[in-house]
Amino acid sequence: MSLVGFVKTRGTSNGLIKQAIFESLNLINYSFEKKVSRVVIKPNLCYYWDYTTGQTTDPKLIGALIKLLRERISPSVDISIVESDASAMKCKHVFRMLGYEKLSKDCNVKLINLSEDKYDVAQVIVGGHSLNLMVPRTIRNADLKINVPKIKYTMEEIKITCALKNIFGCNPNPKKFRYHPHLEEAIVASNKAMRFDLCIVDANIVSGIQPRKLGLVMSSRDPVATDAAAAIIAGISPKTIGYLQLAKGEGLGNDRFIPKGEPIKYFRDRYPRKNVNKKLVGRIYRLVAKTPLARRLGLQ
Repeated sequence: MSLVGFVKTRGTSNGLIKQAIFESLNLINYSFEKKVSRVVIKPNLCYYWDYTTGQTTDPKLIGALIKLLRERISPSVDISIVESDASAMKCKHVFRMLGYEKLSKDCNVKLINLSEDKYDVAQVIVGGHSLNLMVPRTIRNADLKINVPKIKYTMEEIKITCALKNIFGCNPNPKKFRYHPHLEEAIVASNKAMRFDLCIVDANIVSGIQPRKLGLVMSSRDPVATDAAAAIIAGISPKTIGYLQLAKGEGLGNDRFIPKGEPIKYFRDRYPRKNVNKKLVGRIYRLVAKTPLARRLGLQ
């Protein structure tokens, strides 16, 4: 079973975030190799939402990670932050609006729009479906690839997104909706074609039924174990998540893991999950339906 490290953040300063990342990596016995020369970091920048919504990766955490990489590998290590265009999001705008242009200048790192990168085509078979995916060369040529996703509850069929779904965002094709008829297979195929070495989850603020400060940094080498832990925190059984089980079957990782550090229950109890009491909702509806307003609105 894979190790997953859970660290409760002590604050939002660069130094405290860097310490939380370092502690989470120690919990999974991970250390950076000195021979690494090119690093790719993939945050979750799915749209123009600020990090305080819990939807996108906090640039402060990426800045702390960059500092840690230069301390542990080399001050001159080449670092690229990558994202790709989507049908409703352009990297040139999201990098500027969410603070990544400033981060790039302050930390002397590259911002790469994968939709403008050179690529190779890989044919990947998942669950009996054959998909042709564009693999950006910036990712292919990196010595160390770090996935920095968010934990996000979703009303969609996939239920939750975290590490595996974030790599689907590396697909340079802006029209990702074309993959939605086979979205679970596309998520897994993306991870087979572009295998990342390390997951560091920014769960300081999470997006559940509403944004909430969770105060968590979570790390693992295994994206399946990472998503299984994220699902448990969000109150969802990993066994019910189709793409997660598909990824396990395709050899991308294990949904069983060994938790290290802060008890996972601490974060599960604080996650803003949806908890609907159907009996109470029905009772409220019946009461409302008896009012004059309900008659005017045609609810009776």
